[in-house]
Amino acid sequence: MSQSQTSQGSSSGATPQDVPHWIEHTFEMAIFSSRWIQAPLYGGLIIAEVLYAWKFLTELWHMVHDIGDLTETVFMLGILTLVDITMVANLLTMVVIGGYATFVSKLSLESHPDRPDWLSHIDPGTIKVKLAASLIGISSIHLLKAFVNVANVSPEHIQWQILIHLTFLGSAILLAWTDKIMTKEKNH
Repeated sequence: MSQSQTSQGSSSGATPQDVPHWIEHTFEMAIFSSRWIQAPLYGGLIIAEVLYAWKFLTELWHMVHDIGDLTETVFMLGILTLVDITMVANLLTMVVIGGYATFVSKLSLESHPDRPDWLSHIDPGTIKVKLAASLIGISSIHLLKAFVNVANVSPEHIQWQILIHLTFLGSAILLAWTDKIMTKEKNH
């Protein structure tokens, strides 16, 4: 093919080679920088965690204030509520730290004495499995609260909670299995 034929063939449409390198580089940097759009979302989750801590302290204060009037069942439900709030706060912490470190920017915590161990091997698959396990724990607490308070909860409501819990459990097993398969393929 002659050089004139080659130039005629490429003049009919722009090829990637025709796009100036600086335009491509600028576009790629804009795409990469777009990850910072998520930073305010993580900031919002931190605010939600502060509000949840306030909710925890409010619930605890009510329990302390009313301890003499609480039946064993109501007291146990209060304790389970505190555990539930704590587990949701743990979930928020995992999402904020793991999500930020995975999708936005690395955290420079190598020498920090309180650095969580799970942060060294975090990836999107690991985050999904940890989140699924947390959701199962939270669902378990809600189910336990329904069983403790069975006299005041409709059987239909408990059936739905069991179904939702089993769905979370099945999803977590499938996520863990998928993550295991992907890890095996990555190591081969």
